[in-house]
Amino acid sequence: MLTALLVVLAILFAFPAGLALAYLTRDELVHGRPYFKILSLLAFITALLLIAIEEIISSLTLLFIAIVALVSLWKSYNKRFVK
Repeated sequence: MLTALLVVLAILFAFPAGLALAYLTRDELVHGRPYFKILSLLAFITALLLIAIEEIISSLTLLFIAIVALVSLWKSYNKRFVK
């Protein structure tokens, strides 16, 4: 029960954090695309490995990082947002 609640909270807080980070760093989003891709992929793969060995808290942290990086990557392709 606690694990499911933590997963939901991590996902809910990652989206606004990603949007806030993207808003504050609009001028650097386009140049950071390759890094966002690498960061989100590595964080997601490592989180899956940590889930397999039952390190739930560490995997949630990595999932949070992956979601924030993916939101920033998504906003970097929005021409009106980046200017």
